[in-house]
Amino acid sequence: MTALLPEKATEKATDKASEKASENAPADERLAADFYDVEALLPPHERELLLRARSFMRAEIKPLVNEYWAKGEFPRELIGKFSELGLAGVPYEGYGDPLTAGSNLLVGMLSMEYTRTDASSATFFGVHSGLAMYSIYRGGDQEQRDRWLPSMAALDTIGAFAMTEPLGGSDVAGGMRTTARWDGENWVLNGAKRWIGNATFADLVVVWARDEADDKVKGFVVEKGTPGFSPVKIENKIAFRIVENAEITLTDVKVPEANRLQRINSFRDVAEILRATRSGVAWQALGVMIGAYELALDYAKQRRQFGRPIARFQMVQDLLVKSLGNITACWGMLVQLARLQDAGVFRDEHSSLAKAFVTSRMREVVAWCREIFGGNGIVLDYDIARFFADAEAIYSFEGTREMNTLIVGKAVTGESAFV
Repeated sequence: MTALLPEKATEKATDKASEKASENAPADERLAADFYDVEALLPPHERELLLRARSFMRAEIKPLVNEYWAKGEFPRELIGKFSELGLAGVPYEGYGDPLTAGSNLLVGMLSMEYTRTDASSATFFGVHSGLAMYSIYRGGDQEQRDRWLPSMAALDTIGAFAMTEPLGGSDVAGGMRTTARWDGENWVLNGAKRWIGNATFADLVVVWARDEADDKVKGFVVEKGTPGFSPVKIENKIAFRIVENAEITLTDVKVPEANRLQRINSFRDVAEILRATRSGVAWQALGVMIGAYELALDYAKQRRQFGRPIARFQMVQDLLVKSLGNITACWGMLVQLARLQDAGVFRDEHSSLAKAFVTSRMREVVAWCREIFGGNGIVLDYDIARFFADAEAIYSFEGTREMNTLIVGKAVTGESAFV
């Protein structure tokens, strides 16, 4: 869910330098799923940042996830750990550590890397660093950027993004029920939001509401503790159990004009944000595929039946190779997507095709990989069950497959099939 910035172009290292970085990477840091050595496309400095994230996720996050996933709780200590990692400001020039500035490809690879270990904790980071920070970066004026983004990049201030509503998901562009009314001194928000990640503990929440005066969607930054703003944690989920999704009730919530995102004037502006974050979800889906494939490959080498590793059986190899094929094809698509962003020709249909296609292939891969585990694939002890369940959330959010298909369908036919 991390935002990839379409207007941001970066210098590319030479192929020779990138290949050298790949060759010098420790053997245990190179991904078994990177069959075509895609990471070699990153220049050395960016590959170093990717490896930093990989080491961090393995050492700090992986030991925690099954315990908290089973409990359905968010480990608050993760915030401090992610802060020490220092990568929240990577996509945003001028904010965060300038030494960690990176390309669109790096931002996508980082999203993939976080999700490769755990989709829930990656989503916490993506909601904050992607949806919330990019809303302010893209929709706020310079004063608002300077007010909020430095502390968000340091994870001293945690953000959330409130778009989806209890009765509005795919149709929220034209049917948003949450309203904003100017009373002469403040904006007054009324309505409800649902499935809002981080909202139970976020310091600020970007809330989207329809202005009663002009019927246009606008963005408002609601700060923690504002009267009338009430988030309640959603329980009993089968996916993303570490993420604290909330249902939010807004009752006469007063927001000053200084907290209205000044460069958001309609849903068209909001769509610019969703275009970037939707491509980030496709990178997350790739991470889930890679994580599931790695687990299945290791298991197949160790699990013995009929006196030999099941990796020697033809049907098991078939499942592994089909999974690797999906991973490799999707990775190539996302690399080109990042290049389109760098070139400034990135459009809605580009991110929609990636989200629809990659998440569909993800569903296939997690099912094939879980199958390799047999009965062991339905318990948390082997990790694969968590990937299998979390894939369903990624498949559904940031636009369903059907809605993203219709966006692409309109682009290729010139005809809109929207109701």
